[in-house]
Amino acid sequence: MPDNPQALPGQAFALPDHRVIALEGRDAAAFAQAQFMNDVKALADGHWQWSGWLTPKGRVIALFALLRVSDQSIRLLLPDSDAAAMVQSLKRFVFRSKIWIDLREDLVIEGRYGVPEQGKRAKIGGDEASGLELDVGGEGGARTLRIAPAGPAAETDAQALARWTLDDLRHGLPRLPASQTGQWTPQQLSLERLNAFSVKKGCYPGQEIVARTHFLGKAKRGLVLFESPVEVAAGAEVRGEAAVLGTVASSASLGSTHLALAVLSLDRTEGPTSIDGHAVSEQPLLAGLER
Repeated sequence: MPDNPQALPGQAFALPDHRVIALEGRDAAAFAQAQFMNDVKALADGHWQWSGWLTPKGRVIALFALLRVSDQSIRLLLPDSDAAAMVQSLKRFVFRSKIWIDLREDLVIEGRYGVPEQGKRAKIGGDEASGLELDVGGEGGARTLRIAPAGPAAETDAQALARWTLDDLRHGLPRLPASQTGQWTPQQLSLERLNAFSVKKGCYPGQEIVARTHFLGKAKRGLVLFESPVEVAAGAEVRGEAAVLGTVASSASLGSTHLALAVLSLDRTEGPTSIDGHAVSEQPLLAGLER
């Protein structure tokens, strides 16, 4: 069986590890601007961006696609994170804002390998009645993500789902398990590659740490992609010949293909590298997923 099975042209498959949070109301965009790490104010209606929510110490709690459907309608598309818990956490910061926040259980998320029918780059395709379409393709090829009203669901395809996760990692999009939330700054996850955070928009949780790191040039660690001969667990140590070089933040496997995104020192010396005693090879990160 091939490690990278090709989905049939146009065939959609379920992404059950993705959930949608809705922010609705007069202050939806303003709330998102104040809480999340990218510049929602600069984002035009009908467009989307990569973004995230940080701790006060500038560590990534959740990484997601933020869709600005309109000034009063924001959608957060979260892979992997506990979306229900995030809804409750966000509600604690509403105060007097005119906003409603909830998990959209009535929506399904699908992936498809192929060129989007309507969405292109950062422009959202379609509408909420028929489905919202995002272009999440890059150098690795065309990919389409769709958020649709609940109805006849796309089939769950474990191999296609695993391939999708591998492609995220190849493009430098960390898929953070619970053990890795609140551990890394945006710079340590190299999220500037995705245009996923702003250092100029003003205050948001963790902004001071992010801006200081940027303007003082103190980013000392970043993402490196490794291929391993065996499955790798998030949190595993990456070792050089004589010392620990860093930590695996995200990993995925399909067949004999095992990838790991690790946070390593940017000024490390080249040499043999291993994870859990197995020699690993560094791989180039693919471009084109920035929005």
